[in-house]
Amino acid sequence: MDSTLASDPEAIATGIWHPPHSSREVRARLLDVGGSFIVLSDEEGDEDRRLAWGIRSDIEISPRVGSIPRRIVFGNQSVFETRDNEAVDAYLRSRGEGRSSFIHGLEIVRPRLIAFALATVVLASIIYRYALPILVELAVVVTPPVVPEMMSAGTLTTLDRVTFHPSKLSEARQTEIRDDFTKLATNAEGGAGRYHLNFRDGGLIGANAFALPDGNLVLTDQLVELAGGDQEMVIAVLGHEIGHVEYKHSLRQLYRAAGVAGLVLLIAGDVGSGVQDILTQGGGLLALSYSREAEAQADRRSVELMQAAGKDPAALSRFFDILETKLDDHSSTSMLSTHPGTPERRQAILDYAKELKEKQVVPSG
Repeated sequence: MDSTLASDPEAIATGIWHPPHSSREVRARLLDVGGSFIVLSDEEGDEDRRLAWGIRSDIEISPRVGSIPRRIVFGNQSVFETRDNEAVDAYLRSRGEGRSSFIHGLEIVRPRLIAFALATVVLASIIYRYALPILVELAVVVTPPVVPEMMSAGTLTTLDRVTFHPSKLSEARQTEIRDDFTKLATNAEGGAGRYHLNFRDGGLIGANAFALPDGNLVLTDQLVELAGGDQEMVIAVLGHEIGHVEYKHSLRQLYRAAGVAGLVLLIAGDVGSGVQDILTQGGGLLALSYSREAEAQADRRSVELMQAAGKDPAALSRFFDILETKLDDHSSTSMLSTHPGTPERRQAILDYAKELKEKQVVPSG
């Protein structure tokens, strides 16, 4: 067989040829000879310049996607690869095969790309606004008890390791607070047995209290110190946290974040292990702020629980007094990241406490 063609036609494109099932590269060019594809070597010293041959119907040409190299796959699975997309497109058009791929069409026609992007954003907005809340509520309903237990255990373990220290409150002081807390929790959903109060030195977190999804509550020494001798105020804050547990605000927050991550995944493609991290390390989301609606619900629940326990239902308002006076917080966002909104919330608590008092039935005689 002659090692060269008598008259080499003009090359369709230049590139690299890979033998079947091999990563070896040979500089080569692609030719059309009578409707058949031939790959000729451009390497010096090759005795047989012809590397591959095949009729057009047996050869697969990859669609164009941006500047990604085109692959021409022969029947024996050898591959000719070229970056000269324009030349390949010109050849295909000359044969009546000039339609570009849908993706490449979007890339080169910018109005279409813009319309596609806008449609994606609109769809994501609709899902976020209407579908996501429904899915969150459904997820909360079907969540087995083991999930909040795992979240809570992991969160408390992590905080104990990196942030908290053992409480420095005396045993007597802890007992006083715990006894009042038990009376408060008796009227909560699930009764006192559902809730467990944990005392910690808050470290960098400072004065705070928060609830974990399974009913574990954490109260820091710094918040007790901030309250001075006002123990009812401390109990009212814990009542607020019980409200978060009853309304399952933590779970809703977790599933909402997972849903947003899912939307990002839908729009942007692979985001690594982001969704998995949210689901397995979800307890960390408890450090984020609840919505204003969730905070208002928990405030009202504190008022209700305090009244049911025979304590001052407006005691929680004094917590916000302290934020304003001692911490000079007069803004609409609190110094405590998990408790946004101070002046308005204090007034709402006073109004609700007054409303409950007016509705309370006083026994005659």
